[in-house]
Amino acid sequence: MTVKQISVFLENRYGQLHEITSILADADVDLKALNIAETKDYGILRLLVDDVAKATDVLIGAGCVVSVNPVQVISVPNRVGGLNAVLGKIAQANIDIEYMYSTIDAKNDEAKLVFKVDQPEALEALLA
Repeated sequence: MTVKQISVFLENRYGQLHEITSILADADVDLKALNIAETKDYGILRLLVDDVAKATDVLIGAGCVVSVNPVQVISVPNRVGGLNAVLGKIAQANIDIEYMYSTIDAKNDEAKLVFKVDQPEALEALLA
């Protein structure tokens, strides 16, 4: 399934992540998944939220640099080898994974894998 992911560019300084989560909490935006990629000078916070428009508006209003991009979310049984099986199919299809992260859906005992790939339509078809 394709969903919209918010990316927020962060300064590499103390408290920056807390500031972002405070902005979202104050706006009553629920975080569903997050990932941080960092370098020495900056970070990129990737978020899945319950209300992309609201989150984007409040973050931009607070002066954050934000982008919204499509990513694919795949549910996988939370068991040994679940990720490996999916990655094997993706590799055989020659789909390049730009990045990926995961979260757990405790209600359904599933891992939710979030992928940014070079061929999103091919990934959707492969795993349908």
